[in-house]
Formats: sequence, C-alpha cells, structure tokens
Amino acid sequence: MELLILILSFFILLAIGVPIGWALGISGILTLFIGIDSMTALTTYGQQFITSLDSFTLLAIPFFILAGQIMNQGGIAQRLIDFAKSLIGSLPGGLAHINVLAAMLFGAIAGSAVAAASAIGSILNPRMEEEGYSREFGAAINTTSSSMGLVIPPSNILIIYSLASGGTSIAALFIAGYIPGILTGLILMGIAGIWAVRKKFPVGERTTIKKVLTSFVAAIPSLLLLIIVIGGIVAGIFTATEAAAIAVVYCLILAFYYREISLKDLPEILMGSVSTTSIVMLLIAASISMSWVMSFENMPQDISSALLALSDNKIVILLIINLILLVVGMFMDMTPAVLIFTPIFLPVVVELGVDPVHFGIIMIMNLCIGICTPPVGTLLFVGVSVAKTTIPKVIKPLLPLFIGMLVALLLVTFWPALSTWLPGLFDLI
Repeated sequence: MELLILILSFFILLAIGVPIGWALGISGILTLFIGIDSMTALTTYGQQFITSLDSFTLLAIPFFILAGQIMNQGGIAQRLIDFAKSLIGSLPGGLAHINVLAAMLFGAIAGSAVAAASAIGSILNPRMEEEGYSREFGAAINTTSSSMGLVIPPSNILIIYSLASGGTSIAALFIAGYIPGILTGLILMGIAGIWAVRKKFPVGERTTIKKVLTSFVAAIPSLLLLIIVIGGIVAGIFTATEAAAIAVVYCLILAFYYREISLKDLPEILMGSVSTTSIVMLLIAASISMSWVMSFENMPQDISSALLALSDNKIVILLIINLILLVVGMFMDMTPAVLIFTPIFLPVVVELGVDPVHFGIIMIMNLCIGICTPPVGTLLFVGVSVAKTTIPKVIKPLLPLFIGMLVALLLVTFWPALSTWLPGLFDLI
C-alpha cells in the first residue's frame, strides 16, 4: 500500500508540473502520513532532510561544479577541440569524431555532461553545418558523447553513488569508469564514421606530426587536471573533496593564464555555480529523504524479495534491473535515480556476486542513456537547444547512437573485467 502511494503521488505530481525535487519531498511525506501521525511525520522528515546533507563527501560536488563553470568560460574547450582535430580530423566523419573525443575530454575534465554539450556543441555545431552535416546529426552526436563525461572521472554522479551505496571507494569508481567510457566513445565514433560514409560527408585534411605536437602542448595544461585530480586520489595524497578544491584553484590559475576570464567575470561564475549547486543539493536532500522513507517502510527488502523470487539467475536479474533503470532514466534525473534505486538494487546484485564498483558503472551507464532520451532527457534538451533544432527531428540520427550505447552497456554488464580490471590493478578492490 505504502509503495503504491509513493509511486502514484510522485508521478501524479510530476504529471501536473511540480518540480522533481518538490515532488520527491511531498510524495515521501504523504507516504509517512500512512504509518505515523502528521506532526511526527513532518518533524522526522524535516530532520532527515537537513541531516542528509551533513556529509564531508558531498562537499566535493559544489567544488567540482565551480571548477566546471570556470572551465566552461576559460578557453579549455577550444584547445581540446584543436587537439582532437589534429588527432582524428582526417578520418571519415572527422568533425563528428572530433565532437565525440572533445566532448568526452571536456566532460571528464569538467565533470559535467551539460557543460560539455554546451561548450563543445556551441563551437562545433556551426562548423559541422558548414561542412554539410545536418543540425540534427550534430545535436545527436554531441548529446550522446557528452554523456560519457559522467562515466569518465572526475564525476559528481559517481560521488553520489558512493554515498548511496554506503561508502564504495570513490577512487575505485573513478578508475573503473575509464574503460567503459572510452569503449562507448569508440562505438559512437564507429557509428558516426559509417553514417558519414553513407551520407558522403567531407573528410578533413591530413594533419602533420608538428601540428599534433603543437595542439597537444597547448592542451597539456587542461589535460593535467585529470592527472592531478585522479592521480592524487588514487595515490592517497588527498580525498575526493580535497581534489575538488584543488581543481577549482587549478582551473582559476589556468583560466587567468589563458586570459579568457578576468576578475570582473568571477561574480557571475560564482553565482552560476551557487545556482546549480542549490538545485543539486535540493535533489540530493529530497532523494535521500525519500530513500529513508522507503527503508522505514521496508520497501527495498520487499522489492529485493520480489526480484529474487522471479529468478536467481544473475544474467536475468541484471537484464531486469537494466530494463528498469533505462525506463527510470527516461523520466527521472540522474541524482534522485541513483540515490533512490541504489539501496534497492545493490543488495540484490551483491547477493548474486556482483561487485558494487561494477554495479555502479552499470547504473551510471544506464542513466547516461536516460538523460539523452525523451521525455525528460535533460542533456537532450541542452544538445537540441545548442544546435537550434527540435527533439522530433533529432530522433532519427539519435537511434543508431542509442543502439551503440546499449551495446556498450551490455558489454560492461556481462563482462565485469571492463570495469573491475583497472581498480584491481591499483589494489582498490
């Protein structure tokens, strides 16, 4: 009964246009009203809402958001595009490949898929259109490739999964994201290459070794951020939160060095990061509070029992969970989805022998597909907006890219070494 009230009230609130953060909070309170009196329910829920944000780990999120805001205006995107162009610009579908590689690099460095789609798309979409690519194809490739910035570290959503899973190593999750993220990028590039050959898109000029080295040297300061942040965490020099603070300082130095921002730009950058952080933290508080309500009503145990009653076969259960997460991702933002469904599904898969790090990558890859999917695909809306087109027009070129992402998801799901080998190599799992 409680689960039915929770689900129905949540989706009814979403259907009538209530923002997702408030919908999560209201549906959680309504569910509590069934079991305890209203005053106790409101007091308890309020306490849970506040204490859910009392976490040192969560401090990393506003720092990474601020670092991403600085990078978005600090000239980093253009240097990464130039480096990507020197490497793969002469391949069939060169600009599409450049978009994939640059979006993955920028998304990883900034820790934000939206920042990658906005920064890379605004620069490359006009160039792609000039060379004969359709706006719709440009939006599709930009949207899907930018999502991989959430799998390749540093990634805020992996930090949130660590919190939701009860303390899975952030360093292990960060390292685990590299191979799945790169694999997905290569599949997207393969599809883009086939599409470019079929549509006879122009091929870029073959680059010289000198140009590759020149663009690489220009991109080194930006690429160094990945080494500093990930290397420092893996080596145990600093925590993820401390790494995020160091990333802010480094990005500021880099942006001033490139002379892309000045002191007068800082108030706007800070206000933008505060605005984004407040939205994210509201979602986190509401999601954790709803997860607490679900635990209070024993919903995770009931759902776990129901899943295991269907089958005790690991492959079948993982397929069912993947299907559920794909559907969830179509209607729910990544942050609440991770915080709500991790406590439900993680105990089930751990009982079947799945490593929490492996499952974290599976979950994030599922939800990365979700944010590129209508009707609530936030990243899709950004990609379409930047390309100045519409979602219905983007669906056709998006479909083969979706299939590629699904293939990558299945490979990662049923070949655990793709996400566990690197962390194992560093003795992190």
